Amino acid sequence: MDSQLTRMNSSGDLKFAADGDEGSTPTVSSDDVEGYDQCSHFAELLGSPEMRAKCLEKYKSLVVWSTKAHLPRRSATADTRPAKRRKNPTFDSVHSAVILVIEEKNTGFQGEGFPSQVFSELLTGSTESKSKNKRVNFKPWTPTHNDTETIQRSSVISCQGRRGLLNLGSTCYMNVILQTFIHNPLLRNHFLSDKHPHKLCKNLNPPCLCCEMDKLFSEPYGPVSYLHAMWKTAAEVSGYQQQDAHEFFIAALNQIHASSRGSTSISCVCIVHSTFAGQLQSDVQCTKCGNVTTQTDLVLDITLDLGAKMGKDDNTLAGCLRRFTRPENLESRCSKCVGASNEATKRLSIRKLPPVLCFTFKRFKHDNTATKIDTHVRFPANINMAPYTSIAAGSKGDPALLGPPAMYEYELFAVVNHEGQVNTGHYTNYARFEDQWYHFNDEKVSPATLRDCLNSRAYMCVYVKRHLDYKQHQIPSYILTQQQAAERDRLKGGGEKRPSKTT
Repeated sequence: MDSQLTRMNSSGDLKFAADGDEGSTPTVSSDDVEGYDQCSHFAELLGSPEMRAKCLEKYKSLVVWSTKAHLPRRSATADTRPAKRRKNPTFDSVHSAVILVIEEKNTGFQGEGFPSQVFSELLTGSTESKSKNKRVNFKPWTPTHNDTETIQRSSVISCQGRRGLLNLGSTCYMNVILQTFIHNPLLRNHFLSDKHPHKLCKNLNPPCLCCEMDKLFSEPYGPVSYLHAMWKTAAEVSGYQQQDAHEFFIAALNQIHASSRGSTSISCVCIVHSTFAGQLQSDVQCTKCGNVTTQTDLVLDITLDLGAKMGKDDNTLAGCLRRFTRPENLESRCSKCVGASNEATKRLSIRKLPPVLCFTFKRFKHDNTATKIDTHVRFPANINMAPYTSIAAGSKGDPALLGPPAMYEYELFAVVNHEGQVNTGHYTNYARFEDQWYHFNDEKVSPATLRDCLNSRAYMCVYVKRHLDYKQHQIPSYILTQQQAAERDRLKGGGEKRPSKTT
């Protein structure tokens, strides 16, 4: 493209001429601009000789700069990059700038010298870039008298709203379990702290239940993808028929464990086992020789029987736990005694207490016909689990061996209820957030009290430890597994020479 040269005649008008054809281009003056004499804003701004001289001088310098930007560089050592170009101001942009200057001048929003400054900035195009890139400085807000009265008349509304879950067709069993997950403080803090963001998940075997848990805390209204993921990963709870809430609870925990990063089958420290996993100890003692055989099992919850003949003292959670840890007679073969099977006593106790303790009452019996036990079981808001531990059973209640009582104190935060019969029932639940209790019936959420929760016929009770204990500098199990596998590979490959035996 041919470069242009700029000339200015004696009258102050601009004259443009192409290279090699100097003076052939007609002169462009302000009188040639269409609508100039009809615009009141131009007339007001350019009416003063001083303002007219300043505006024309700025406009001339802008056009001269834009023309010289197209000229070839004379220095051989100069940068070969083209010069930065600016857009030439059009009549519309200049007209808009003039209107803005006049309006701002009449309203008195800006200080002295504003019209010429803003007009020059608008002509050079610098105002447009500032409006896009420059951040507005912080200015403290001072309420007026009307603002103060409005604030005093308004009422404070809590932003901590509870959300219900839509029933997708006989999915109340899933909704109550998901509500216990949402109100579980350990699970909630884990997923809300981006320990498993679903957008960054590298799981190659979808669906991932940890991703579904992460979505649950952001989009909890209709857990369609969660239900679909459970159908694909857990066949025992798939289908359109009503399922058992406890079975769904165990299946969901197993799938979350399987999709957790670094999950292992032995000494796993994933979020599921760190939250729900406890240990039951079974002691079988031979009545003939006194030999004791001890076995420990990993459990995610404790299932308690509801006998048909229960006294007034037994229809409580403490009574169910006493029957659970009471010794029972059975026949067993002793490893030390030779001969036929001998009589023995078996006793269960809790070897390790989890941070979150879940109790499930066996309300459904499946003998010849399926029946439901509607016995009302009383459960407390706080419970001390020290009498039911293995330490208490071995120490015979010695306080010195048990340790501080705060290690065994639990608080209730969720209760699952079942209404109706076995095949035609409906699940609801209570959950606590901070100090307020709520009743959840699918998508319906209503405030409740602790008395309402304690008077309900509980199917599952979920407690959280009041004082959590931590293990400092604990190495995750998946890192230990990787280190052990690398050590075995190094020894197998001959990376380390074992010292030979000398005679």
